[in-house]
Amino acid sequence: MDRFTFAPIRFVWNATRGYRLTPWRSPYLRWRIETYSGKKAETLTAGDIFQFAWESRWDLLQYLRWTGDVQREAHRRG
Repeated sequence: MDRFTFAPIRFVWNATRGYRLTPWRSPYLRWRIETYSGKKAETLTAGDIFQFAWESRWDLLQYLRWTGDVQREAHRRG
């Protein structure tokens, strides 16, 4: 198992820095959801964020897989 296997967990860990016990309060995650979905970040509730994550889970996993591929390629070339 290589270090890129845990890319999704590493992304969530980094994205919720300072908000790990309450990730729905993370300004970064709120901003990412706003730019992806168009929902205003300041109006998002914890329920909205969990609903978004559930409804978009396959798109989110595909995105995380893509970022892992990009990191793997950059590491290989670097």
